[in-house]
Amino acid sequence: MDSSVEIQGKQLKLSNLEKVLYPAAGFTKQQVIDYYARIAPAMLPHLEGRALTRKRYPNGVDAEFFYEKNAPMHRPDWVKTAPIWSEGNHRTVHYILANDLATLIWLANLAAIELHPSLALARDITCPTMMVFDLDPGPPANIVQCCQVALWLREVFEKFGLQSFPKTSGSKGLQIYVPLNTPTSFDETKTFSRALAQLLEHEHPGLVLSDMKKHLRTGKVFVDWSQNDEHKTTVAVYSLRARERPTVSTPVSWKEVEAALKKKDPTLLVFEAKQTVARVEKLGDLFAPVLTLKQKLPDLRKIAASAAEKDPEPVSIAAQAKERSARGSGHAARKTAKAGTTKVGTTKSNAARNAKRKV
Repeated sequence: MDSSVEIQGKQLKLSNLEKVLYPAAGFTKQQVIDYYARIAPAMLPHLEGRALTRKRYPNGVDAEFFYEKNAPMHRPDWVKTAPIWSEGNHRTVHYILANDLATLIWLANLAAIELHPSLALARDITCPTMMVFDLDPGPPANIVQCCQVALWLREVFEKFGLQSFPKTSGSKGLQIYVPLNTPTSFDETKTFSRALAQLLEHEHPGLVLSDMKKHLRTGKVFVDWSQNDEHKTTVAVYSLRARERPTVSTPVSWKEVEAALKKKDPTLLVFEAKQTVARVEKLGDLFAPVLTLKQKLPDLRKIAASAAEKDPEPVSIAAQAKERSARGSGHAARKTAKAGTTKVGTTKSNAARNAKRKV
């Protein structure tokens, strides 16, 4: 079943609307498109102006997928793109900018189920507007344990005078965002986030892990600080996830995080497409402050110097981690710097070559 529609004066052909993309839920491509159309008023401000990586599932979430960074050649002429130099591929990648409803629906029609924007705006790709902590539980830990770690993180942020905002990943864990919207760099956010992850691990070694090695994660929550990198992306707020059911990366309140921890009920933080739309209609966009709230990262070395007498060991660890990371980032920057260009790494899945792209 195909259909032609006009969206904001733009013509768009929608194809194979009856195709089931979530077999276990019977959720069709038409329902995916309908979800993105309904959530667009809340979602688009979080995508606008950001280089977008798409995760496409042309034959549904149970079949092969591929990541897509470069804009396809067959795109409509009204789809906006941003040219960004890729150091890894030694070429310019033309990323799609999902700035309007028509582009969002066009992407949904391509079975781009998951949308992963940059933490920086394309016009200044080296300056993140936010810092993110991705809390990933290792079984038997689940999102309930992530709630505990998230609350510990919030407590640290509050000591620094920083506000933070939680959302579900739509998969297994939680993601905590700290809006900045002030001049900074990925070196700064990555260094700071790594230091906090290591500090949290030092204070709560039984539950928190800052090391990426998967064999260490059993029963713990990995605080993934490494997402704060211009070569990486994080799933967009309000993006569908390619799970068994059409779950969504959904903003939640801190009260909801506290309630899930208190009741030890992970289902309290699982939201499917219909539920997320209803939440936005009732509560508005809980993530809106991430776009506008201006905050600056504190200097951990100054904090360490002033607080060493009160609690020397944890603060010292954080300060040392900051210095180690800064030295490593500086070395990497000198090694890869390219005058007059910006750099974004790209990846290509084997499935991109093998998957049938008929959608």
